[in-house]
Amino acid sequence: RILSPAGRGQEVCAAAASRARVQPEGTRRSARFITSAPAVKEPDTAAVADAPPPLTWKAAIDYKRIRDNAEAVQRNADSRAAACDVNKVITIYETYQTLNKQADEIREKRNLNAKSMKGKLEPEARSALVEQGKSLKDELAAVEGDLNALEAELQREGQKIPNDTHPEVPLGGEEMAVLKREVGAKRDFSFQVASHVDIGERLGMFDFETGGKVCGSRFVYLTGVGALLELALINWALAKVVSKGFKPMVVPDLVRQSTMEKCGFQPRAENTQVYTIENSDLCLAGTAEILLGGVYMDETLTESQLPVKMAAFSHCFRTEAGAAGAASRGMYRLHQFSKVEMFVVSTPEQSDALHDELIGIEEEMYTELGFHFKVLDMSSQDLGAPAYRKFDIEAWMPALQRYGEISSASNCTDYQARRLNIKYRPSPIEGKKQPLAHCHTLNATACAVPRMIITILENFQNEDGSVDVPAPLQPFLGGLKVLTPEDVAK
Repeated sequence: RILSPAGRGQEVCAAAASRARVQPEGTRRSARFITSAPAVKEPDTAAVADAPPPLTWKAAIDYKRIRDNAEAVQRNADSRAAACDVNKVITIYETYQTLNKQADEIREKRNLNAKSMKGKLEPEARSALVEQGKSLKDELAAVEGDLNALEAELQREGQKIPNDTHPEVPLGGEEMAVLKREVGAKRDFSFQVASHVDIGERLGMFDFETGGKVCGSRFVYLTGVGALLELALINWALAKVVSKGFKPMVVPDLVRQSTMEKCGFQPRAENTQVYTIENSDLCLAGTAEILLGGVYMDETLTESQLPVKMAAFSHCFRTEAGAAGAASRGMYRLHQFSKVEMFVVSTPEQSDALHDELIGIEEEMYTELGFHFKVLDMSSQDLGAPAYRKFDIEAWMPALQRYGEISSASNCTDYQARRLNIKYRPSPIEGKKQPLAHCHTLNATACAVPRMIITILENFQNEDGSVDVPAPLQPFLGGLKVLTPEDVAK
């Protein structure tokens, strides 16, 4: 029988529970967990199409902790509006444990059976042992089939459970975010402010028309000083994070779907933000976080190596499904943009302090540029699945008459490391070797180029149409202090 996804969990548990019942020793097992249809009958193609995809990786989920703290885990998931069923996970887990114990008992019987045939035996006794061995082999194969199906279902359901939430995170939707700090003040303009689109077009920085003609909506050609400003921002951001101890990298634009899933992204979800490559297991990366997270995938570090700090320049690709409105006009929401991302692998004891360090670097950078911004402690429903806590920075954008997100910093604790299989060996205690433990991972935006350009153009515009270049960027623009229409004409 081919099972549909809706009934698969119940069928798996029911079949496995049946296996777990005590049966007479030596009974020949003819039943199978999922039997094939007769050869003369065509399979149900609709059911095949609806069947869940096979697992390509497994997360190291702590099911025992989930079982022992079921109410708290479900309450946490509900506070984050995460669609998961903790009781279902526990039921599958307990059935799996019972069946796994039965499999071990059958293996032990097989070993005893094999040992019994080593000595000299009467033909009749040997024949009986051979039959018993065949019966045990069939029984074990059936139980192991149940175990494989249960494990797949357990992973599918268990992976829906989000990370824990920091006790200070405000509960609820985005509107519940708490203001931590406000830096600077709104500029008081004596003239009508222009939008970044109008400013950029006057300065010859943007070519949305060509972007639309060649690529479609939400694409732009950066031209002239626009291209130079992007490169200046990237080089300035990389120089800053390198000075803070981060190893610079330039990473690929394509990444395996499995790596993306391990980082907590869902390339196959409805309204996904991810572009997938047809007939391939590759996706266009929406952030370098995914590529940097994969650097130490399936590796074990020593405690002395941590924390590991990395920073990458990359192109980012997003479908922007569901995005609309004035805030999406111009550079605010593009399908492709450039970004410098910070990523840290640490011990559990280091991660909270490193989270503060990351948001501190972001604040330092945007203060140096002269931005007016707010630092927000984001609410539970805005964390996504991986983040334990997330700080966002929103800068004032005068033409939009609103604050817009320009960066975020997240502590994902061991959520991603359990999926990416990143572990470390703690230092010995009193000469005793310590067991392996999962690392913590953190990520933060150093510079999302389009939002930075918006903030610069709208906040530092002048009445004559020129734009003042923030002092930290001037060395990266050949000493240019002011962007003017006259320079473009020349």
